[in-house]
Amino acid sequence: MEDVLDELDYKILRLISNDARVSFLEVSRICNVSGAAVHQRVQKMMANGIITGSEFWLDLQKIGYQTCTFLLLRFGGTENLDVVVEKLKEIREIVECHAIVGEYDILIKIFAKNNNHLYEIIQSQIKPLGVVRTETVISYQESFHRQFVFE
Repeated sequence: MEDVLDELDYKILRLISNDARVSFLEVSRICNVSGAAVHQRVQKMMANGIITGSEFWLDLQKIGYQTCTFLLLRFGGTENLDVVVEKLKEIREIVECHAIVGEYDILIKIFAKNNNHLYEIIQSQIKPLGVVRTETVISYQESFHRQFVFE
């Protein structure tokens, strides 16, 4: 995909990844091109899967989810991890899921209301999926959260 993008595409990506609410008119002014050109390039990058959407990030602690946890999961050797991942997607408190290498198979990020809620999620929804071992890391505080920044 890298050869598909030119310097203008990267400039547009820098601007919109820094502020998803920036208008195409503002981007076109900064880039010294027409609004239609910006719109067309953004549409092309969306069609190519380079841009996958725009979103607002919520401060979940401010709405009652006080516990942020990273959970490493190891499954028995015969489980179909694609099926497990689909079942993990159904648990709304899980906001990220990564296939990983090493001692564990999957890393997930969970937001829970408190430690008791976290325990309930793990025991009633995650362990029944065939988990044979877990390791839990609770985050005290998110130091930063950002999109990748282009240079």
